[in-house]
Amino acid sequence: MTVRRVMGVETEYGISVPGSPQANPMVQSGRVVTSYAQDVGLPAARTGWDYEDETPLSDARGWEMARVDADASQLTDEEDPTLANVVLTNGARLYVDHAHPEYSSPEVMSPRDAVRWDRAGELVMREAVRLLSPQQPGVNLYKNNTDGKGASYGTHENYLMSRATPFADIAKNLIPFFVVRQVMCGSGRVGIGAESSRPGFQLAQRSDFFEVEMGLETTLKRPIINTRDEPHAVADRYRRLHVILGDANHCDVANLLKMGTTSLVLGMIEAGAITSDLTLSQPVSTLRDISHDPTLQTPVRLASGRSMTSIELLWAYYEMAAKWLERTYGGTMPDEDTAEVMTRWEQVLTGLESDPMSLHRELDWVAKLKLLRSYADRAGLEWTDPRLRAIDIQWSDVREDKGLFNRMLAGGQVERLVAEEDVLRAVTEPPEDTRAYFRGTCLARFPDRIAAASWDSIIFDVPGERSLQRVPMLEPERGTRAAVGEVLESATDVADLLSRLAVE
Repeated sequence: MTVRRVMGVETEYGISVPGSPQANPMVQSGRVVTSYAQDVGLPAARTGWDYEDETPLSDARGWEMARVDADASQLTDEEDPTLANVVLTNGARLYVDHAHPEYSSPEVMSPRDAVRWDRAGELVMREAVRLLSPQQPGVNLYKNNTDGKGASYGTHENYLMSRATPFADIAKNLIPFFVVRQVMCGSGRVGIGAESSRPGFQLAQRSDFFEVEMGLETTLKRPIINTRDEPHAVADRYRRLHVILGDANHCDVANLLKMGTTSLVLGMIEAGAITSDLTLSQPVSTLRDISHDPTLQTPVRLASGRSMTSIELLWAYYEMAAKWLERTYGGTMPDEDTAEVMTRWEQVLTGLESDPMSLHRELDWVAKLKLLRSYADRAGLEWTDPRLRAIDIQWSDVREDKGLFNRMLAGGQVERLVAEEDVLRAVTEPPEDTRAYFRGTCLARFPDRIAAASWDSIIFDVPGERSLQRVPMLEPERGTRAAVGEVLESATDVADLLSRLAVE
């Protein structure tokens, strides 16, 4: 067991037009995608998305929803010619999802790389804002998950795991973990309730918007466990766990723990190493109760009748992981990534247990709460004051000089795990150890010869060929630099590339 597995992060960015609250968000999101794509030489109208393998209505519980019963927002396998969409040279997808510009990171193999390419998306969005700024009033983008007035938009995680693992086991053992992990990786929010109808501060931005334990939807009746069965890989070997519960993180440590601890728990589930039944009595209401309590003292009631705090429940998962690693590897860690996550996990739980505010350099919600309290104390404000809501929104502004998190970062008040120069390279360069390397490098070398792409395919327009040439990429750990780097670098054109790949 290790934290290493195929994973990625999708983030929908909040969008606004200064002085024009009624501006059409779909149109404005299209401007964001198109302006960036054109600036980097990847016209959004040319490089489309290949929808052939999309199956958004397949349910992991063993059935498929009828299209007539689906909400329009669930039909993500239908191309909308009015919306912009582009695949970037770093292997990511930049497109308009509903009413938001979305950056879906390339597939990576470690939580640290997930942090790196997620932050690369922030730089992509920041550049788009800069490009549009001469066209006053421009647009503003926010890496957050709610406008504070009743709207919520997602940050989704994806983890590839074994198809052999029964989905019922995944749901049973993940729901308790997902309900409590927000104390480590919530982004913090001013206002209680989906429409912020009550004053106060809570740990996570998404928790008030979840209504059921399991389900296929992502925008209606949001479930703690999303059951979409769309692997983007060999279907009888892999399942993709699509997580819609999490917040967008700015803090590297919180983001690393979100991805890393979830991957560890999935590893334990795959191996049958969850040794305690931690089934919750009321998961949905408990999710909200925990989020509403920055003191972290809310009791979490288990179906067995036991009661514990969220931190005690997280310690239970940590201790199972530690024992499993000990049994499997005999006291050594399988790799640096796993060692880093386990070390950070223990440090953060210890800090949350003794003094949560001591983690203001590591966790989003703590850093935000510290800033809000400081401002409120100086100005004598109550949680009902709209200025605190304004600070909450401004926290996530992607602009370097306007976003409050970015200003704290520049002031050395937040810990970074990934150097800025590495993130900057990730804006244009793909990960080298997944199929994203092949996808991104093809886009960099032959942008005019790629008719469409997706997570598991590239469609080439080869001169002299009467039909388009589709190359499937159903194995996410193939197409790496080690496997195809030499071929990609030496190919003179796409015909030469496909010819060489055919004999590999």
